[in-house]
Amino acid sequence: MAIGIVGGGPEDYVPDLHAYQDVTCWIGADKGAVTLIQQGLKPDLALGDFDSVTREEMEKIRAHAREIKTFPPEKDETDLELAVIEAQERKGSSIYFFGVTGGRMDHSLANVQQLYRLEKQGIQGTIIDIGNQISLAFPGTIQIRKDKMYPYISFLPFTKSVSELTLQHFYYPLQNGYLEWGSTLCMSNQLLSEKGTFSFNEGILMVIKSRDVLIDE
Repeated sequence: MAIGIVGGGPEDYVPDLHAYQDVTCWIGADKGAVTLIQQGLKPDLALGDFDSVTREEMEKIRAHAREIKTFPPEKDETDLELAVIEAQERKGSSIYFFGVTGGRMDHSLANVQQLYRLEKQGIQGTIIDIGNQISLAFPGTIQIRKDKMYPYISFLPFTKSVSELTLQHFYYPLQNGYLEWGSTLCMSNQLLSEKGTFSFNEGILMVIKSRDVLIDE
């Protein structure tokens, strides 16, 4: 069961949400509910303090959302974290995040760290915008598929270092490589076939699929 969470980041960074047919539940965090409605989707849940929406937008949310939960502006959790808690309670096995990049850097970095918290609980999290897909990988052998929309694949260490990284069926193969913070060794690679594998035995990897894009396309 995939759950889609849409945050209040710039709408220009949000791809066509209709492309994600495996999403069975849409949650709009604050202004993310407006983004869902503008794309013709009904939020199954709209939540947050709604301090980023206008009165007119709030009326649209009330008219279209199947459920609304309102929280005070002064709280320990961000609206996105509240949405994650809701997704966990709804037993989502994977969570797609939209509208969580392109705005404030502190929020963007905190959102990437949400992926770690989810992975530790056995939930696959993926951040998606019009130019990128970001996920985390833990030690082992992982299969990865070619994506025509996001043809470039980069591997960055999420932990201080990643050891014994091997890439198979990539344009730039690698055997037992070592990555540490700041390394650009595994940037902008591509698959040679429809699928490939990567493996490593220590650390956590950030896996980024990307494409070159003009933000106003």
